[in-house]
Amino acid sequence: MKKITCLIIITGLAQQLLFAQQKTTIDSSLTLDKIEVTAFEQNRVVSCGTIVKVLTNNNADRFNKTSLVNAFNSVAGVRMEERSPGSYRINIRGSSLRSPFGVRNVKVYWNDIPVTDPGGNTYFNQFAFNNFSSIEIFKGPAGSMYGAGTGGLLLMHSFGNTWKPSVNIDYVTGSYGLQNILASAALGEKNNRTLITYAHNQSDGYRDNAKSQKDNVSYNTQLKISDKQQLTASVLYTNLFYQTPGGLTRAEFMANPEQARPAAGGLPSAATAKATIYQKNFLAGLNHQYNFTSEFKNSTSIYGTFAQIKNPTFRNYERRNEPGFGARTSFVYDKKINDAKLQLVAGGELQEGYFNTQVSKNKNGSPDTLQTNDDIRYTTYSIFLQGDISFKNDWIITAGASINKSKVDFTRLNSYPVLNQGRTYQNEISPRLAVQKNIGKNNTVFASIAKGFSPPTIAELLPSTGVISTFLEAEEGTNYEVGGRTGLLNNKLRVELTGFYFKLNNALVSRKDNSNADYFVNAGNTKQKGFELSADYTTTFDNNILDYLVIRSAYTFSDFKYGDFQKGTTDFSGKYLPSVPKSIFSFLADAQFKKGIYLNSTYYYATKIFLDDANTVAEDGYHLLGGRIGWKTAIKKTTKLNFYFGADNLLNETYSLGNDINAAGGRYYNAAAKRNYYAGVALQFN
Repeated sequence: MKKITCLIIITGLAQQLLFAQQKTTIDSSLTLDKIEVTAFEQNRVVSCGTIVKVLTNNNADRFNKTSLVNAFNSVAGVRMEERSPGSYRINIRGSSLRSPFGVRNVKVYWNDIPVTDPGGNTYFNQFAFNNFSSIEIFKGPAGSMYGAGTGGLLLMHSFGNTWKPSVNIDYVTGSYGLQNILASAALGEKNNRTLITYAHNQSDGYRDNAKSQKDNVSYNTQLKISDKQQLTASVLYTNLFYQTPGGLTRAEFMANPEQARPAAGGLPSAATAKATIYQKNFLAGLNHQYNFTSEFKNSTSIYGTFAQIKNPTFRNYERRNEPGFGARTSFVYDKKINDAKLQLVAGGELQEGYFNTQVSKNKNGSPDTLQTNDDIRYTTYSIFLQGDISFKNDWIITAGASINKSKVDFTRLNSYPVLNQGRTYQNEISPRLAVQKNIGKNNTVFASIAKGFSPPTIAELLPSTGVISTFLEAEEGTNYEVGGRTGLLNNKLRVELTGFYFKLNNALVSRKDNSNADYFVNAGNTKQKGFELSADYTTTFDNNILDYLVIRSAYTFSDFKYGDFQKGTTDFSGKYLPSVPKSIFSFLADAQFKKGIYLNSTYYYATKIFLDDANTVAEDGYHLLGGRIGWKTAIKKTTKLNFYFGADNLLNETYSLGNDINAAGGRYYNAAAKRNYYAGVALQFN
């Protein structure tokens, strides 16, 4: 019944919006998003044999801006999950298989600065909505230029193509005690500009023991020193805490999804343990661009980071201090030879971290007896080379490869004699070959083959069991991809289709023991095949009612299975990978009316999700419907107001947005919020 109701609402909305269309005119700013793709130094939407999707502040500013979950989930092949308010996982084509929490196996950069630390972990929750103008999403192995990782790549940028000095203030309030403030000041001109942002978010949470609060400040400045030089400085600081309500059994989830994990099996409840994460992040970096000639340029970034984590849990109290630093440089040579264009890229990246992790007993939310104390040094580097040649901008061939090395050393200080363990993952070559054919002005077909490798992260080498796991092998896999992109109806309708097959060897899989501690094993291999289909339609109107209409849809089909995988006497070969829905469909419709009124509607559907390797337990599929109505007006030429009201999960579904895979005792479910509402006002001074 919910499915039928959902489809009726969506169909009715689309019919009414389309019925209003009269004679249309083409607005290039709407039909062709003015986006800049920087991945692989190619500045093309189809880059290195895959389609790069771009989230901008504009197309993400249609949801509740407390997180980017809904925005990411509108992209085919991408799924963002939220286990607790403030705890995110990013799943690109199944890459979250090894992530019980946090973002792993996806490389992330912010203003050309690596955000993914030397140990392979990314604290994505340190970012706020106003820390970026665009996010590029590259799916599949990107190791030919970006080091370790088989899942994908995120490139985040603070500065966009357009620039206007302004001050922006946005306030949102809503269900469960939501209070959200976003403020930014854009100062200076395009060649000498500064962006300062502040974000505050707090919520009581939908579940018990689910309060959260985050303060985020960023400073970005960009100076064009001369026609040859440009310097960019970026600083980010985040102070975050969020309570972790913990996983529920099926019976607990269905009886009362709002409850936190109760006491069970000798372990305390979430409330008694005061299960919480206290997190502070600091990131600072410089990027220098220098044009030696019109054909030869260099971009170099240096940075430093520090993360401090305190985490009382059901079974212990963990404290982590994680300083790190690194650098990245790339040289680009462009040469036009008759009707051909040649580009060569060469460079390297180095990261090093000196971490300390202490684990104690948890006594009502405070550290008690010390259990383990480890110093960890993690060093990783990659050297890359890429060649790209295009003939009359018709045929484009790209070939690249990198050599990678990672080394980790553990020193366990609490035991005598002091124990030293280490492991080196070295000389892993990650090649990529891609061929692209442009057919006419708006049509492109492509094919690529790429290999990637991903060594275990620190969180996997030192899981919450406290057992140093240097026996784990690095993942390595090969991805085959074909696809195409076309523009129809004067390019107002854009359709993209990608098919892929990814075979991953030594896949890392998360497990939980009886005390709820995470640990990891290498599965034999996985066979991941699927396709992604996107269709976007944008049109303008010359009637007295509508300004423009935007419809975006995305469908993902994932047939992901284990190949040869036997754990002890249990054979999981041929079983579906847990945590990945077989089908996902999203639909967005936005209408802007002449009088400043606008409507945003969102629909998201995911099929059932297996929760264990044996495929004996699955979460039911669910439908999410959301919407927002607002009114934009200008008080003066320099002052704009935006009032809006929205709702999420209008169908009041009971579902889990971040399951605990292979959880002991059947505690798989982390319930997401039921029907909830929000309202906001945004003020802009230009």
